[in-house]
Amino acid sequence: MMTTVLFILALGLPLGALLACTSPALRRALLPWLWLAPLPSLVLAVLAEPNAAWSLGNEQFAVHFALDRPGRILLGVAALLWSVAGMYAVTWLHDQPKQGSFVVTWLMTLTGCVGVFLAADLISFYFLLAVLSVGASGMVLQGKGEDALRASSIYLGLALLAESFLLAGLVLLAAAAPNDSLLIRDAVAALPSSSNRELTMTLLLIGLGIKAGLVPLHFWLPLAHGAAPMPSSAVLGGVIVKIGMLGMIRFLPLDIAAPNFGLPLAAIGLFGALYGVAIGLTQQNPKHILAYSSVSQMSFLAAVVGMGLTTGAAGTAVAVAFYAAHHLLVKGALFLAVGVIARTGRRHLLPMLLPAAVIALGLGGLALTGGALTKYAAKDLLGDGLAGTVAMISSVATSLLMLHFLRTLLQNTHVDSNARPPNGLAWPWLIMALASVVVPWTLYLVIPINTLSQALAPSTLWDGLWPVLLGVVFAIGLERWRHRLPRIPTGDVAVVLYTLGRANAALGVWGERLDNVTRRWVVATMTLITLAILFVWEFVR
Repeated sequence: MMTTVLFILALGLPLGALLACTSPALRRALLPWLWLAPLPSLVLAVLAEPNAAWSLGNEQFAVHFALDRPGRILLGVAALLWSVAGMYAVTWLHDQPKQGSFVVTWLMTLTGCVGVFLAADLISFYFLLAVLSVGASGMVLQGKGEDALRASSIYLGLALLAESFLLAGLVLLAAAAPNDSLLIRDAVAALPSSSNRELTMTLLLIGLGIKAGLVPLHFWLPLAHGAAPMPSSAVLGGVIVKIGMLGMIRFLPLDIAAPNFGLPLAAIGLFGALYGVAIGLTQQNPKHILAYSSVSQMSFLAAVVGMGLTTGAAGTAVAVAFYAAHHLLVKGALFLAVGVIARTGRRHLLPMLLPAAVIALGLGGLALTGGALTKYAAKDLLGDGLAGTVAMISSVATSLLMLHFLRTLLQNTHVDSNARPPNGLAWPWLIMALASVVVPWTLYLVIPINTLSQALAPSTLWDGLWPVLLGVVFAIGLERWRHRLPRIPTGDVAVVLYTLGRANAALGVWGERLDNVTRRWVVATMTLITLAILFVWEFVR
């Protein structure tokens, strides 16, 4: 009974608040209470019994929701970030004119997000994913100027493209499911024996890859993060990009070896892990650097999924969820830190900057941080071959990128050296920084991933320390060559698309002129007579 109530509250509270936004008065009054809407999801993730499920409907049609172990992990940390970012938003937006529209898009995205994490059937997953995409594009639009409009348009366009591939894949999944079942578990269980297995997995991987921000269709990610308000960037960078990873561990048959799909996915992921760092090092805006770090980290996670899919490793889903949970916490916290540091003077910087440095380097696997635990959990899946070697290089590269991020963060402090950040920003940031360290350790012991003695073994600690030390060495060397680095525009691949778009527009103008000429009576008549003569000549020849 309690689990049913928690399911209803987890899904119903954000949806009910969203419906309340039809009243302008309620819409304006909801901003201080946004942090409450995700709390039932957090309680559900912590207290629900294993494999809890709930259905709504009848025999003719019903939607199904469930909470497996990977979903529980991701729902819990996502709800925590949504709640803390909601607290942060109250202070961030207190003097902004578009509070009402921010509340609507925030609640729409939250409703879709919670629903996708809990969805257990194909229809509810796709429908709630669409709700999330529309809401998230609106969150980006809450930023200022033409950049926000362009970023929101690109985000929505690529979201629809991804969902087109996903829809086709889900239809094929439903067709292969036994007894017309729409449950995700039934469809995935039938996938290995489906005659459309290759096509289905290809469509799913393309759609989910776009959602996860994999190269080359990753450019929506830095554009969206750069344009969105800071609380929105935190949940976009922390939670929304994990939807692609959640989809991969939900819809791919990870318990069956499929090297023809796993190895290409791992190769794309490992390339993207290094590519994201390389482009991130050319950026000077802290938010853009974090966005390219997300491209790198999501690509690395895709490589872990790919290696697990290659061998059919049973623990892949939990390892990926654990890694994604750590990244969700850290990336959400670091986006909040950017706003805090911007309002902090040099004299009061250390208490705000030191936690940022610890958790940022944790992404590179710094010993005793959650990042070291997640790298350790993924190590067996990657193996000791080429994938394992590239993964170690990626740890060094990530450490280098995070040092670059900290450097730019120092350059964005408040001009007043005595400035202190508002408590409404500082405390949410510090709560998320603490959670980024404590929660991964708790999950490591509770799941459990491995034993405490193995996590604290000297060899494990050294494995987490030397990539960061090497990253520091490279960072020192990079300072001498920084002026020679290229200045790659944010969105990188998008710049090429803009150029092609302008060329296409120019061709369109010339095409229109040509059409106007050919539609003239004299020109059209002479063209028709010429074609008729050529046709007759070819026929009688």
